[in-house]
Amino acid sequence: MALGGTDLNLLLPLKVLLEEGNVTRAGQRLELSQPAMSAALARLRRRFDDELLVRAGRDYELTPFARDLLPEVQHAVRLMGSALDLEDEFDAATSQRTFHLTMSDYSIAVVHEPLVRLVEADAPGVRLSIGHLGPESRSSDRLLLDNDAVIAPLGFGFPGISRPLWRDRMVVLADRGNPRLVDGRLTMADLAVLPHAVGSFGAGVLTPVDRVFGDHGIERHIALQVFGYLPLPFVIEGTEMVAVVPERLANIHLREGGSVTVVEPPFGEVLLPEGYWFAPDRLSDPAHRWLFGRLDAVGEELSAGSVDA
Repeated sequence: MALGGTDLNLLLPLKVLLEEGNVTRAGQRLELSQPAMSAALARLRRRFDDELLVRAGRDYELTPFARDLLPEVQHAVRLMGSALDLEDEFDAATSQRTFHLTMSDYSIAVVHEPLVRLVEADAPGVRLSIGHLGPESRSSDRLLLDNDAVIAPLGFGFPGISRPLWRDRMVVLADRGNPRLVDGRLTMADLAVLPHAVGSFGAGVLTPVDRVFGDHGIERHIALQVFGYLPLPFVIEGTEMVAVVPERLANIHLREGGSVTVVEPPFGEVLLPEGYWFAPDRLSDPAHRWLFGRLDAVGEELSAGSVDA
């Protein structure tokens, strides 16, 4: 671990310097003078043999080493705060903190509006940095260390604590001109012969849709494969391909117009539960408890219109 041998008196200044990316703002946050913060930064640069902060125009940016170091420092400070009961207060109204989340494109499409709205209402200075949930995420041992929260389907197998957010159901999408579409319906026999566009989520990942076709003994004719659900409504437009996607995503696409229509699935109800994960020690941090409260509020808002509400 890069923090080995670091003076504990420098740990909090290191955390705040890396979070703020600015000596003046870090000093204001810790109520230390700029010379004191500059001296701390000089000691930290010698300790790590790295500049940590470098000039970028009129501001500063973190070095690649500092960006990798930041989650380890935050983790170490959280553990100390939990052990000593010395955690900082969190003032949402004045905070300039950046929270890092990782989620799929589908999740971003669903949560971005309510989450941003709820965060801005209480904390106009707080920033959200959202990373993409890729196939490598399942095997990463740093996922919950590098992120404040991860949004993914429940049952995905991440470590840590999980909480539910919303439930979606899977529907079929087809172009309105699809020759197999009769009175807005498709049968299982239709789905057995039509070409499919499917979303992939990495090797070895079976989706609820994969399972339901397997249960019906249908081997789909996969004409096109993309990563995730988000591109599917676009790639089937004007073609004979069909796609099975979450209903919320289908409804978002329908608001944009086009020739795609939603078809009631002939295979019955297939649910997709989504939730979020976080490292257990995050609960010792008031800022994370505030963030999780916003996520829980998003979940409550989305559940009011969910398929099983």
